[in-house]
Amino acid sequence: MRFLIDVCAFSRALRSMLASQGHDVVSAVDRGPRTPDAEFLAWALEEERILITEDKDFGEPVFIRRLPHPCIIRFVEMTVEDKVAAMQEIIQLHTEAMSRRDLIVVTPNQLRVRRREEGDT
Repeated sequence: MRFLIDVCAFSRALRSMLASQGHDVVSAVDRGPRTPDAEFLAWALEEERILITEDKDFGEPVFIRRLPHPCIIRFVEMTVEDKVAAMQEIIQLHTEAMSRRDLIVVTPNQLRVRRREEGDT
């Protein structure tokens, strides 16, 4: 799988875990941490990367403006260790949601998959 980690969600541990499992991983830190959200979203979509973030601002372009988007995994108030463990679970149990380009929201006590609606790009 191909992943793009937003600056706010980046950690060496998360990147290392994904890379060690053979995934293609890049980070906003690599290209420029001040990339505007719309460009960041377009970058992920263009390169067919799953976007990992903590930023809730992606809801507006995805759900209100209905812009095309990749799968977005959003972590909410989680430690680095919890993010790594959650990503391992997501990869094992939610590959279909990632391929559908759903929104996956993970909190310390819950994982929710918001299915992409028919007709969404």
